[in-house]
Amino acid sequence: MIPISRIRQHSDEIISRLAKRGVDRSADIKKVLALDEELRSTRFSLEQNLARANQISKEIADLFKSGNKEAAEVLKAESVSLKEQSKLYEGQLIALEQQLRDLMLSIPNAPSDQVKTGHGADDNEIVLKHGDIPVLHEQALPHWELAKKYDLIDFELGVKITGAGFPVYKGYGARLQRALINFFLDQARAHGYLEVQPPILVNEDSGYGTGQLPDKEGQMYHAGVDNLYLIPTAEVPITNFYRDVILSEADLPVKNAGYTPCFRREAGSYGAHVRGLNRLHQFDKVEIVQIAHPEQSYALLEEMQEYVQSLLQQLGLTYRVLRLCGGDMGFASAQTYDMEVYSAAQERWLEVSSVSNFEAFQSNRLKLRFRNADGKTELAHTLNGSALALPRIVAALLENNQTPEGIRIPQALIPYTGFDLIS
Repeated sequence: MIPISRIRQHSDEIISRLAKRGVDRSADIKKVLALDEELRSTRFSLEQNLARANQISKEIADLFKSGNKEAAEVLKAESVSLKEQSKLYEGQLIALEQQLRDLMLSIPNAPSDQVKTGHGADDNEIVLKHGDIPVLHEQALPHWELAKKYDLIDFELGVKITGAGFPVYKGYGARLQRALINFFLDQARAHGYLEVQPPILVNEDSGYGTGQLPDKEGQMYHAGVDNLYLIPTAEVPITNFYRDVILSEADLPVKNAGYTPCFRREAGSYGAHVRGLNRLHQFDKVEIVQIAHPEQSYALLEEMQEYVQSLLQQLGLTYRVLRLCGGDMGFASAQTYDMEVYSAAQERWLEVSSVSNFEAFQSNRLKLRFRNADGKTELAHTLNGSALALPRIVAALLENNQTPEGIRIPQALIPYTGFDLIS
C-alpha cells in the first residue's frame, strides 16, 4: 500500500508513475485524497467535541458546587448533545477509514523511474543475454519426453493422485530436485542469507501484508474451514516474520533464504506453452528476501539480480535478464527483473526468477519499520527474488544437456546429485 503521506505530498508523481502500468488511476488517487481530507476533518471535529465535553464536565461540577444548578442543567443539555454528535462522528470515522483502506488496498505500487511504460510482456526491456543458444542432436526431445524416457517424472500418476500440474518425481528426477534445493540453499547461505524454514500456510493478515490479498486471492488455494492460504511463494511467510516489528538501522539489511513447496491455481492457463514442467500448481522454490534501508534498496536489487545470474552461470544455462515494463509487473512491485533460461528443445525462453524491489509498499501494510540514528522510526524497504524456482530450471537442464549417451549433469551439481549422467 502506497503510504498516504507520499500520496499527499506527491499525488501528481504517483499518478504519472501508475500510468506506466498502462492504466489511468488518477480518479482513484483523487478519491484517496478526498477521503483522507474528509477523514481528517471528521477526526478534528470529533477531537474538538471531546475536548469541549471534557471542559463542560469540569464546568458542570464547579457550577453544582457553587449552587448554580440552572446553569449546570443548561451545560448538561449541551453535554448530551455533544455526546450524540461524537457518536455520529465516530461512526463516520469507522466508515471513512474502511472506505479509504479498501481503496488504497486496490491501488498497485507506483513503478520506479527506471521502469518503462507498457501493457505486457512485449514491452519488456532486455537488459542482457548470457551464453550461446544450445545446439542439440537430431533426436533431441522436449523435457516431458525425456522425463518419460528416463523415468524421471510421472505426470500421469500426479493426475491420478491429485490432478494436472502435480507431478511425481522419481529416481534420478527426485534426486535432481533435492540436489538443486540443497545447492541453492548452500549458495544463499554462502552469500550471507540466513536459512529459514517457514510455514507453508498463512493467515489473511500475512496475505494482505505482502500484497497477495486482495489482489490474487483467486490464484491462491484456500483452506476454507481454517481460513488459511497455501503459499504461492516463500516471500509471503518470510516477509511476514517482520510484520509489526521495529528493527534497528544497524541491523539492515536483513537477509533470509528459505525453501518451500509453492502452490498456485494458475486459473485460465491452458495450451502447449504450459506443457510438462512449464507451469505447475505445486512446485519447489528457494526464495531470498531482504529488508533494507530505503537509501540502499536499489543497490541491493542490483546485487540480488546479479546473485541469481551467478546461479544460472554455475548451472551452465543460457539466459537473459529483462527489466519488466509497468504493465507486466506484479501488483506490489516498484521494479522487477525477470531471468529467463533458453529451452533448447522447445526453442523458447522460460522464466525462472523474478527479483523485485517493493520499496515501502509491503512494509506500509506490514507496519515494518526501523529506528534511525535520530531515534525516529521509518518504513523499511522490502525485496525478494526466486533463487531459484525449480520446474523450468529442471526443464532446461534436461533439454539442454541431453546427448545420445544420456543427460549430463552440470559440474556444480555433481557433489549434490552423486551422479554425472542420467542414462
